Amino acid sequence: MLCLTKESCGPLAAPKSTLGIYKVQPKIPKYFNFASDVLDKWTEIEKAGKRPSNSAFWWISGKGEEVKWSFEELGFLSRKVANVLTKVCGLQKGDRIIVVLPRIPEWWLVNVACMRAGIVLIPGTTQLSAKDILYRLQASKAKCIITDDTVAPAVDSVASESQFLKNKLIVSKGSREGWLNFSELNQSADHSCAKTRIEDSVNIFFTSGTTGSPKMTEHSQGSLGFRPLLSERYWLDLTPSDVIWNIADTGWILTSLTSVFDAWVFGSCIFVHQLPQIESATILNTLCRFPIDTLVGVPTFYRMLVQNDLSSYKFMNLKHCMSGGEPLNPEVMEKWKSQTGLDIHEVYGQTETGIICSVFKGMKIKPGSMGKAAPLFDVQVVDKNANILPPGQQGEIAVRSKPIRPLGLFSEYIDNPKKTAESERGDFYVTGDRGTMDEDGYFWFIGRDDDIIISSGYRIGPFEVESALMEHPAVAEAAVVSSPDPLRGEVVKAFVVLSAAFSSSDREHLACELQEHVKKTTAPYKYPRKVNVSVEKLN
Repeated sequence: MLCLTKESCGPLAAPKSTLGIYKVQPKIPKYFNFASDVLDKWTEIEKAGKRPSNSAFWWISGKGEEVKWSFEELGFLSRKVANVLTKVCGLQKGDRIIVVLPRIPEWWLVNVACMRAGIVLIPGTTQLSAKDILYRLQASKAKCIITDDTVAPAVDSVASESQFLKNKLIVSKGSREGWLNFSELNQSADHSCAKTRIEDSVNIFFTSGTTGSPKMTEHSQGSLGFRPLLSERYWLDLTPSDVIWNIADTGWILTSLTSVFDAWVFGSCIFVHQLPQIESATILNTLCRFPIDTLVGVPTFYRMLVQNDLSSYKFMNLKHCMSGGEPLNPEVMEKWKSQTGLDIHEVYGQTETGIICSVFKGMKIKPGSMGKAAPLFDVQVVDKNANILPPGQQGEIAVRSKPIRPLGLFSEYIDNPKKTAESERGDFYVTGDRGTMDEDGYFWFIGRDDDIIISSGYRIGPFEVESALMEHPAVAEAAVVSSPDPLRGEVVKAFVVLSAAFSSSDREHLACELQEHVKKTTAPYKYPRKVNVSVEKLN
């Protein structure tokens, strides 16, 4: 662990605590930049021979390609990219850039380069549709977008409507008209890191809500970069010798936490498999071939893996498994444990909060519980009047945000003061999730307090799907709800009333057509996997 004060005191052996009760409350610095104050410090430690020889970043394609970077190499390459963004693209501190890339090394280089230049990075899943991209470009006023051959056509179809967009960079082996090729923009590695304040924006995440379009959730250098220096050990609990593999999509905050900020604070190696498709055999074989110590994935991922005969696989080095994004079935935990000998530690958080509850290493596991509150956070269950409820009583999970807002909470919903204000109740930020806390301080998730659908870890707002359905001429009315699913936890189910002109259409065929329509209109992961078509008016 790094101790960062005005004068860096170098790496420290972080105290061990099986209950996560150790808390550090140093003076919060006025200025902080994760690239210079953490990553570059690890470069110095590495060059002095005081860090294990494992890589800082390790990527494989699954087709024989492999990339390994030390912290020094990461620094060198990211400075070159920072010069691409500032000198070639003309971006300045505070400007915003949308990055829609799969699990490829360039995603990590751009992340670090943006930190160095003080540019605000907006990640997006590669499943975004043209409509999604246009909305994000217009709402964020992003001046640049970086993507690959898969997403570039969608960007081109809406670029003319994005008046703020100045540059398009493509990560590709070939060229594309109107785009700058990322690999051909070779720049000097001579770059001075921007001086950023602890409250300066570093990332913006678009998050779905019950009504309306996705909201821009802003995180700062402090909430993402400095916060893990204070509390990170108690959910990842890594060392500089560890190798961590997170399966989550690059568009989600879990990847920013697990595969950028929280792992690199401890100088650990971030392992990445490109994984064009999430397949059990590929994941299990990777765990057998590579010395991965820590594995992080959503419950759907573990539900998929336990359907295999795990006893036939011998993991090389796996010691710690974590799950987050939605509740994990106790049955899956038991099956994983019986076949691998490993526990699955649940974590809980949101785009707005990062990880606020966790089953820490060495802590008693209560199947179905998402653990205890993480250091820095006072997590409670409250009623509609923000009164703290006693153990066992159901209410809304909340984080105390007054009189002092904890480092780790998002800054605001950008351009949406009403939504920001609505997220506060009394002295608390309210999550919108219902749950209970037991006598031992363990939290138990019950469900959303609103209509958000969480499927395979993806947050899906019913409004977005209903709006997409209503664009189809066959649809007179549409309502979208959550439906239980054994693999994904929940899936989207749509109830559709046909317009008069389509009342005699083949309903099975039309249901498939509506599913394809939603896939094309919005991100494919949002489409209704179940569709009920009728001619009777919805009540």
